[in-house]
Amino acid sequence: MKDIEIILPNQPGMLARLGELLGNNSISLEGGGVFSNGATAIAHFLVAEAEKAKELLSHGPFISVRINEVLILRLKQDVPGQLGMFAAAMAEAGVNILVQYSDHAGQLIIVPDDFEKGRRVSEKWR
Repeated sequence: MKDIEIILPNQPGMLARLGELLGNNSISLEGGGVFSNGATAIAHFLVAEAEKAKELLSHGPFISVRINEVLILRLKQDVPGQLGMFAAAMAEAGVNILVQYSDHAGQLIIVPDDFEKGRRVSEKWR
């Protein structure tokens, strides 16, 4: 699984076009979200076929598409403050969390600025 980052015009129907294009080509979105940012919007979605998604989205109204490596882990849901503790461990290791969301299975999805350092922190966290 990888994260696809899409910059798209912040206009009615853009998310529909994105979802229909991927869905019509059998690419499932396994988690993510879209956030408006002035005239554009930034979407991050977890997909199994990131290269295929990028190719499909490179044609049309989408401004840019980037593929990001992700860390996937499950926090201990019965322990309050898990996200804060994990984020603190990442910060202590010098890793900046660029994107954070959950997938459909309730797992934490992280796009770190340094994947290898982030991977080492997340392995110790489990």
